[in-house]
Amino acid sequence: MGWRLALGVLLACLATVSQAGQAPASARFLLAGAPSAEQAPMRACSAPMRAGLREHRIEAPPGGWSGTPQAINVFNVFAGEVMVALGDREVCGRMHDARTRDSRFRASVGLVAVPAAGSTEPIRVAWADPLQPNWQPTVVLGAPSPVQQMDTMRLLVRVSCMAIGLALAMSALMGFIGTRDRGFLLHAGVCVVLVAGQAVLSGLSGYPVPWLPVADREAWWLTAFTAFAIAALVHGIWKQSGIVAALPRPRRAVAWTVSAALVAGLLVPALPLAALRWMMLGLETGFGLACIALLAVTLLSLRRGDRSAVLGVVSIAPFLAIIAAELSGSRLLVSYRIEILQLAVTWFLIAMGYALTRRFSHLRLQHDAMRVLAATDALTGLPNRRSGLARLEQLFGHSRESREPLTVGFVDIDLFKRINDGHGHDVGDRVLVAVADALAASMRGREDVVRMGGEEFLVVMPGVDLATATPRLERMRRRVREAGDSLAIEGLQVTASIGLASLREDDEDPASLLRRADGAMYQAKQAGRDRVHAGS
Repeated sequence: MGWRLALGVLLACLATVSQAGQAPASARFLLAGAPSAEQAPMRACSAPMRAGLREHRIEAPPGGWSGTPQAINVFNVFAGEVMVALGDREVCGRMHDARTRDSRFRASVGLVAVPAAGSTEPIRVAWADPLQPNWQPTVVLGAPSPVQQMDTMRLLVRVSCMAIGLALAMSALMGFIGTRDRGFLLHAGVCVVLVAGQAVLSGLSGYPVPWLPVADREAWWLTAFTAFAIAALVHGIWKQSGIVAALPRPRRAVAWTVSAALVAGLLVPALPLAALRWMMLGLETGFGLACIALLAVTLLSLRRGDRSAVLGVVSIAPFLAIIAAELSGSRLLVSYRIEILQLAVTWFLIAMGYALTRRFSHLRLQHDAMRVLAATDALTGLPNRRSGLARLEQLFGHSRESREPLTVGFVDIDLFKRINDGHGHDVGDRVLVAVADALAASMRGREDVVRMGGEEFLVVMPGVDLATATPRLERMRRRVREAGDSLAIEGLQVTASIGLASLREDDEDPASLLRRADGAMYQAKQAGRDRVHAGS
């Protein structure tokens, strides 16, 4: 009933989509949308918009403008209005509201203007003072096509970094659902926070329309997310810093650093703009010092032989490169600050995702090893009684349903107590191992030979009837004797009595099959040992 309902819903959806996508028979194309009377979203600059903006001038080239279209693009303005003016064109826009910007530029505020040939009127750009002096805006001037292409490239990098972060968050969430490991849930939360921080940093929080309530509080949002991002980065890199990071003093120092960053982020909404400048300076300086300290801890762990700390070096390397570029006054960092920061954060998230996956793989391997140990006899390496009976029950049910034969052999080493008493328990253990290997070598796999306990073994033969099983068990009996002889211990003789039973219609459970095999084994012993006996 369920699959019929699902099929009906699927067919109804396909029919709806098919009808919705059909164009008129006479049309050779599909027309989407409708005519619009809406004006271009670019805004002229009002007096309130100009308030607090610092104007800069870009002079015309020698001989004046050529009279061809000029594209002016302003990047790396993180907060406030941006004014761009050339000739009679003057517009204002905000990075966090794409509705206020020229739609030809998606990662910046800009315009395209055509100055009169020979005109020497300068380009005027203006923005508010950045939170930090080193956050210098970048103005790109040139022909519209290459400037727009560079703008689109920046947008692709920004969107790709956010998409990777969201994909890692979804992957971690699926990992948590499957494993209930809180590490996955924590990583998903870190990914979401850092993706939101990237959105505020890059202005994508307002593209194509604002989806975060940033409004005119960009500086507060940026400062708060910087604090939260630093807490996540320091904690994540510390977790990969190796054995030294587990020592009390480094652990306490990192805990204080992370706590201070979180508290700073929570206090941001209550601070005035002037205080934000000092807080951002403190956050940047503190993060730089934390990166250097974490690098030292990671290198010390590597020196002590902890190769897992390599991931700590990999995680911290992009941020150390950014710090070095900042100190050297790199033009590349000034021009592409947003993209470089996003790539570094994305690199960190990928490294942490890899670390989490590796940790989960180790836990799974440990779990698998523990499960194997719980199901394996420590001495012989064969399945133990519990796992062997579970497999027998599974095969019993399958044989009942498929009507296939199932035969078991109950093997008991003859006079094993006498072997232990006469030759010692060490020789007794060697005999058990040799017999186990001989029995397993006669089967398709070791899972069909079970150590039931002491000197008793169970041989399970699915798909084998009684007539076929008898000569196979005879060969096993001879291999047991040969295994004893191969130990080359004077006076040692190893034989086995084997009871055989095959599944019957009146067997209600595996226990009845085992009882008949066990009874046949005792009959073999009573008949003189070292033989195979089939139960009635």
